[in-house]
Amino acid sequence: MKKSTLILFLFLITKLSFGQENENRLNGIDQEIETLLNSYKAVGLSISVVKNNQIVYSKGFGYRDLENHLPVNENTIFPIASSSKAFTASLLGILDFEGKISLKDKPSLHIPKLEFYNSDMDNLITIEDLLSHKSGLGEINGTLVLFPERSKLEVIKKLKYIKPEGNPKDSWIYSNMGYTIAGTIVEEVTGESWEDNLKKNIFNPLEMSNSYTDLNNMKMTNNFSYGYGLVKGKVEKVLYEEYQNYKPAGGIRSSAKDLANWMIAWLNEGKFKEEQVLPKDFVSNATTMHNIRPNKNEKEVFLFGDGFGWRMESQGGNYKVYHGGNTSGFSSLVLTYPFEKLGITILTNQTNSILPYIIGDIIKNRMLDLPKTDLKDYPVIVNDIYVPSEIKQELNSIKKPTHNLSSFIGIYENKGYGTIEMELKDGNLHAIYPSYKFFLEHLHYNVFVMKPLKNVSDLFNPEFAVNFRTNNNGEISSLTINLQSEPVEFIRKSKE
Repeated sequence: MKKSTLILFLFLITKLSFGQENENRLNGIDQEIETLLNSYKAVGLSISVVKNNQIVYSKGFGYRDLENHLPVNENTIFPIASSSKAFTASLLGILDFEGKISLKDKPSLHIPKLEFYNSDMDNLITIEDLLSHKSGLGEINGTLVLFPERSKLEVIKKLKYIKPEGNPKDSWIYSNMGYTIAGTIVEEVTGESWEDNLKKNIFNPLEMSNSYTDLNNMKMTNNFSYGYGLVKGKVEKVLYEEYQNYKPAGGIRSSAKDLANWMIAWLNEGKFKEEQVLPKDFVSNATTMHNIRPNKNEKEVFLFGDGFGWRMESQGGNYKVYHGGNTSGFSSLVLTYPFEKLGITILTNQTNSILPYIIGDIIKNRMLDLPKTDLKDYPVIVNDIYVPSEIKQELNSIKKPTHNLSSFIGIYENKGYGTIEMELKDGNLHAIYPSYKFFLEHLHYNVFVMKPLKNVSDLFNPEFAVNFRTNNNGEISSLTINLQSEPVEFIRKSKE
């Protein structure tokens, strides 16, 4: 036998043995997943597993469209929500490698109109801080969701008026706004959209042909999933989250098969099919802990924090790098074990579900030959989706408002958020936001509760309390809403 033939023969034998070994490790996994799907009353899910730069398992379960009984497969497209963050971080890592930015730059170096709330933030915050959630900005999702803007730069203008939730470089507070700024930096430096940068630098070289950044393109395919949630044990279809101008924080829609290629690149020092898609040094840097998070009080977790678009834990002797995603109708998990060259993606069309984490644990135990946990010992936790409560039109007769309702109408403004118009219709107050309209149900005195007048995506419970305040002349002069840790004040604009 020729030497070259012998080498090829040995390679094929090794590859077949490797494939058979992984197949044996996952033997019976389909039945376990079906059992969990039923236990969670989940509609559908899709899974991919990679080991040593190969896809060793990919499959769909259940339905992507429950009404029409259309099945999920490994190419079904799901919104992946915050699992998108590592993609945005990677675009900045590529720019850093190309010498166009440094991750240690201040954001204002690349967005000249950017000003934060105070000089400490302006002087201290770097791009690295945005990516590792230690900018101090905080969630401030209210301004992103309730007050969408025409462009990301319009969002950026608001930052000088928004109080931070923590101290820069000395806090861990999850921030979609931080990633919105990060995506804006990508656009300003390249002169191209975040979406085009993703397609050119990541989707195309990783052959992610079933990955999208907007709902319309996703819906033009013949293999996308609708979103669902539970209401008192009953499955309900829900609306998609739009993501407006904060797509860099969570706006990617992808498939388990596409995300297998994404995991292969991360587990192979940025390479995919011998092409260096992600800079090697950035992959190492992004999966190094840059911000230690508060103790989770779990006895087996002794290391817990964030890199750039990824979270890290050392648990049970295994180091994992991962990120989950939760959005209206969907829960996702992209999970890797770098030292074992193992990657697992689970996408499900169920809101507020820990099912991806349960399945991830089961597959990890099998693939790494760890002790298995009995299915009945896993908790079944699925929080109900938000459902608007019944609207009560009458005023509290005992604790009436201090003024006639006509005294509350007008335009209220906060420069860090936007404007709310209060109108009186059919004897009741309504709050008009840029994209939403709410009935104001009277609670007591000058406090009302927002009730949506049409279906809203299951983003969060929008039933905020609105507290109207008076000035020294006894006139209604402002209102406050608990959109941050402290009430946010909107000033009533002059009628002139």
